[in-house]
Amino acid sequence: MINEIRNELTNHIIPFWDNLEDKENGGFYGFMDNDLKLDKNAPKGVILHSRILWFYSNCYLTLKDEKCLEKAKGCYEFMSKYCVDRENGGVYWMVNADGSVNDDMKHTYCQAFFVYALASYYDASKDESALALAMEVFKTIEEKCTDDVAYLEAMSRKWELVENDALSENGLMADKTMNTTLHLLEAYTELYRVSKNEDVLSRLKFQTRIFLDKIFYAEDDRLLVFFDKNLKVIGDIHSYGHDIEATWLLDRACEVMGDEALTKEVSAMNERIVANIKKLAYRGGSLLNERDKSEINTWRIWWVQAEAVVGFMNGYKKYNNPEYLEVAESIWNYIKNNIVDKREGGEWFSQLDENGVPAQFKAVVDPWKCPYHNGRMCLEVINRTK
Repeated sequence: MINEIRNELTNHIIPFWDNLEDKENGGFYGFMDNDLKLDKNAPKGVILHSRILWFYSNCYLTLKDEKCLEKAKGCYEFMSKYCVDRENGGVYWMVNADGSVNDDMKHTYCQAFFVYALASYYDASKDESALALAMEVFKTIEEKCTDDVAYLEAMSRKWELVENDALSENGLMADKTMNTTLHLLEAYTELYRVSKNEDVLSRLKFQTRIFLDKIFYAEDDRLLVFFDKNLKVIGDIHSYGHDIEATWLLDRACEVMGDEALTKEVSAMNERIVANIKKLAYRGGSLLNERDKSEINTWRIWWVQAEAVVGFMNGYKKYNNPEYLEVAESIWNYIKNNIVDKREGGEWFSQLDENGVPAQFKAVVDPWKCPYHNGRMCLEVINRTK
């Protein structure tokens, strides 16, 4: 499995994204449809570019390939030039192919990924301007994206609240989400790791407590998804992929923080979540998507499978349960046989139905489909098994 995953990273995923670099306008092209038709004029998502920057930075840190650092540098230069609102602070949601502003919404989720990417890029490049910009956006998040309860979601260019269309679904409009909180925690973990800033540490502990006290639903050993402004749950949704992803990201946060009491609490919570996901969602060598009330969504989503490999490997290490390693290997086998796109010029299919048929309506590259989940899975497997 280790050799196969290393090969997938170095000989498939990295070359695919290398070919999507926009050498005329900077950054990377923003859209490729399921027929592998590239749209060079498509808008460029800031989340997409943050994830690409994170990916190439960490590929360099793991593989020591100078070409990866060059790709990361080009992506950073594009983002710092076009994606940052120098007047009002923070980063936009979307820019056009040439870098002009397409959608000036400020979403906390998007700010989080920008911080995550810049912290990793600083670690790879030692470029002090990247760390300074990451700290600047961190301060903007804490000033503009919080209330007395937790973190807000969607705002206008000038930081006025707007409806959270981008991260709401299932017929619900959420004021706050587990997803945004999780990726803030992910970003602050990386920022604290490279900066050791005490303000970042304080807020990272605050986010961890939100998971322990508000998001974790102990009665069902799962994480809640959507909330009102006071962090009261709305809807009855269980996101299997986010649960398994959260377990290892929370463990990573605790490792970086070095807080023994928090580590003990988080470990006890995560042990229950991992066991529950295996029981509820692991089917046919892969992971189901989610439950909305009584309806189970059986789509096999690319990122859910990738995060499951890491989450169950992490569970195997933490709880010394060999069944979790077997699950991780089984899901990797499902990925390599079904989700990896073997067409020339392809990467990974976005999602498959329960019969393994790819969804024709889902793109190979879009504002959300990127080398972050699958690339990170490869990097985690390599680094965890060195």
